[in-house]
Amino acid sequence: MNKKWKGLHISQLYMGLVTVIGWGLVLSQVLSLSPVEVSFTLVLLIVFLGVCEYYPMPVPKGHTTLTFPIIYMIYVVFGLDLVIITYASIVLAINLSHRRPLRIMLFNPSQLVISFYLAHVFHQIIMETFLTGSLNPILDGLLGFSLMITLFYVLNNAIVDIVLWLRPEPYTFKVWWGKTQGELISFVVSFIYGCLIHILGSQNRGEVDIFSFFFFFSPLVGLSLLSSIISRLKTEKNRIRALFQFSTELNKSIPSRGWEKLTRKLLQELMPFEDCILFVKNEKGIWDHTIIDGKILSHMPINDILLELENISQIQVYDHKKAGKGPLAPLLRASSRSVVYAPLLFEGQSIGCFVVTKGRTKSFTIEDTRSIATIANQLAVFLKTRQLVSEQERRIILEERNRIAHDIHDGIAQTLAGAVMKLDTSYKKLETHPSDAKLLIADSIKKLRESLKDVRDSIYALRPYPTEQLGFHLALEKKIEELKKDPSFSVDIQLQVRGNRGAISPMTEKVMFSVFQESIQNCLKHANASHLHILISYQSDHIVLKMKDNGQGFSLYHAMIKAMNQPHYGILQMNEAAEKIGAALQIDSKPNEGTEITLTVPKLGLEGEIEND
Repeated sequence: MNKKWKGLHISQLYMGLVTVIGWGLVLSQVLSLSPVEVSFTLVLLIVFLGVCEYYPMPVPKGHTTLTFPIIYMIYVVFGLDLVIITYASIVLAINLSHRRPLRIMLFNPSQLVISFYLAHVFHQIIMETFLTGSLNPILDGLLGFSLMITLFYVLNNAIVDIVLWLRPEPYTFKVWWGKTQGELISFVVSFIYGCLIHILGSQNRGEVDIFSFFFFFSPLVGLSLLSSIISRLKTEKNRIRALFQFSTELNKSIPSRGWEKLTRKLLQELMPFEDCILFVKNEKGIWDHTIIDGKILSHMPINDILLELENISQIQVYDHKKAGKGPLAPLLRASSRSVVYAPLLFEGQSIGCFVVTKGRTKSFTIEDTRSIATIANQLAVFLKTRQLVSEQERRIILEERNRIAHDIHDGIAQTLAGAVMKLDTSYKKLETHPSDAKLLIADSIKKLRESLKDVRDSIYALRPYPTEQLGFHLALEKKIEELKKDPSFSVDIQLQVRGNRGAISPMTEKVMFSVFQESIQNCLKHANASHLHILISYQSDHIVLKMKDNGQGFSLYHAMIKAMNQPHYGILQMNEAAEKIGAALQIDSKPNEGTEITLTVPKLGLEGEIEND
């Protein structure tokens, strides 16, 4: 940390030195400026310069400006002092309109005017020392321009490279090369334009007026303007697409914990950031945190500090020193300069807060804050849905436990009570009526054996379900392998899976496996089938489990009546289980035509993938 702060301190000192020298140079040019007649040509060039600076041209690794040919023209026509003043003023105004931090706002114009001034000085020295009228005017002008533009780009990039190298963040070769590629593109375009200036200027084409300047520089300004607008539209399109994809993938991650990785990946695509923390209030009203990326100073946040998050009802941005860092300042790193608090609101109630930090002041753009707000809204719906799904599963488990307890009370307990009463009666009749006693004992033994079987069934029902240990697919494949190894099993089973497998909630896995098992049992016991085809299809909006055999089939009407009179896991129980997860169960069967059972589970943003079947 000390090394990092030392690097930050040195880089700020260097930027301050460059700023002082640059603005000192501007001030000296203002003091030495001779009266200048304002012409339409100068105004036009200044307007073109402002447009090219405000709308930089996109390059593979960022943006670059195409302003050097315009700067050079002002330099040739109106002199060094005016170009220094104009250049610094335009760049300062552009930085001010972008609300950049003060140190950046003052540094950017300084490093540009210093680069141009030094290029002018070295250009004069080299031209006067080595190239004193040795070439014809055209070649002399082209060589002078080539020297000027090369010196400017080399010096300007050297000043910026020193700043990036002194900063605490690592300045890798990959980053340097990406920046250099953009500058090379700007250099090539500017060099071509500069050469055209000298070639066309050497030809006798009559008086050079404002229209000549306009038509000559219009393609350059148009290229910069159109490419910048197209780039911004493309960036916005990609941002919207990324947010839509995030929403889609987030909904599919409800059964798992992949949402943290998704959130981190999306933020990295949208913007650079330092820390990203999600604070969530649980059902008991206690605040906790999940670090998406980065860190905070305390791993055990003070709940009193976190309670202040409940008062945040709309997005808040703290991006300068006087404003501080907001309510979580004690938990954030000292290097965090800008902080965005985006509340997670659901039906007007705060259920959490999404916090993103950056290492620079005023570094969150309007697009950044909008993206963070959108992510926070998506997370609010996601987390609330996740809570509701968990509550539903807990309620289903509780209902299952109550059912088992009710069955034990009304079934096993009553049977045991009756057996005890009969044994007690038989004990009293053992000497006086031994034959009656034997009958009572025999009947009690029968009841006790039945109760023992029910107890074993109940114990088996309480054991971990196969899908809880293996997951749906592995449990299903293991069951099929076990059946194929059984010598008494003569049914040919074919399993087919379509689409991409996705995460399935535990309750859905259990219901799907239960329907599969019941279908297998029915096929073995009643169908007399020789072939069973099982299809699991992951489609765009639902999952289909389909089982079709070539057995003898049955009458669905008679099967429903029979199911009402039997307490086993039959058609009615299968349908009730399907309803618990919002699925639809369809059974198609006719005598001598086989049976087809189809379970359709709607995804509803909870299951599977987004691939079409």
